Amino acid sequence: MIRMFLKERVSWILFFIFLQLLVLAMGYLDTSVPFTSTVYIAFISCLSFVLFIVARYGKETRFYKHIHSVEPSFDLTTIPEANSPFETITHEKISEQIQVYKNQLDKLQTDLEQEKDDILNWIHEVKTPLTTLQLMIERTKDPALRSQLMYEWLRIHLLLDQQLHQKRIPFIQNDLYIEKVDVQKLLFQEIKSLKQWCMQKRIGFDVSLETIDVLTDAKWLGFISRQLLTNAVKYSEDSDVRIRCTSQNGITTLSIEDFGQGIAPRDVSRIFDKGFTGTANHPNHAATGMGLYLAKQVAESLLITMEVESTVGKGTRLSLVFAKENEMIRMTRM
Repeated sequence: MIRMFLKERVSWILFFIFLQLLVLAMGYLDTSVPFTSTVYIAFISCLSFVLFIVARYGKETRFYKHIHSVEPSFDLTTIPEANSPFETITHEKISEQIQVYKNQLDKLQTDLEQEKDDILNWIHEVKTPLTTLQLMIERTKDPALRSQLMYEWLRIHLLLDQQLHQKRIPFIQNDLYIEKVDVQKLLFQEIKSLKQWCMQKRIGFDVSLETIDVLTDAKWLGFISRQLLTNAVKYSEDSDVRIRCTSQNGITTLSIEDFGQGIAPRDVSRIFDKGFTGTANHPNHAATGMGLYLAKQVAESLLITMEVESTVGKGTRLSLVFAKENEMIRMTRM
């Protein structure tokens, strides 16, 4: 800040130095004025000027030091009071600009809330005819047609469910309820919902759960499991999906492993990126690249670590590593 202060006033300093040199030159050229007295006057002037600069530095930089040190914020109380006309102008303009941005932000947030509510209402409205459609499909007598219709119905249902949870994720902290969750019951419900799809692709499930209960949020864990199971079924055929749940040193791990096409090594680090659908031939044009991204967002809110292991042509294992119970209890108290 000292360098900036001196740089700002370099023209005044140079002008003062010029005046002192002029006084010394006049004392040297004018024999009627003792040169020693001229040097003494110049010395006293320079000393006074230095003391003046030091005193003004503290007063004139206080306002700008405060502005430089505060964190970016729309809080008007963080702006210090002005001590000079120029500082007053700066203070007023900054305050006005912040107020404009704050008003714009409030409007955008209100519009976003309204858009979220509208989409959520629309999704709930669509679910009613979707449920009716499911009942109509179940009454279809042709097994092949019924299976195909149920598969397409399930795709619509999963996309709507994904969209519903996507809109809720920004506000997930308001929707968490941490409790003991029966993993077996939750998984079997999710597997049952995929029954028609699994039958069509001839996929079974090999489930072995050493640990049954985990401390987490049932609804959001169900959403994560749904995304992982959907991916496992989507990229597999004529094989089983292996599900394991183990616990070691107080840490529970739930893994879902398929034996499908696997993930290319160059893609493994990107599968949780928003909109990423893979680079290996893009066989599934219907993929949105949102499932694992959303699952990752939810997992982070639940203190769950997601790990992936994959080999091309052999399959993929996605694991959920749950936080220790004391960490979850600590989160509920925040």
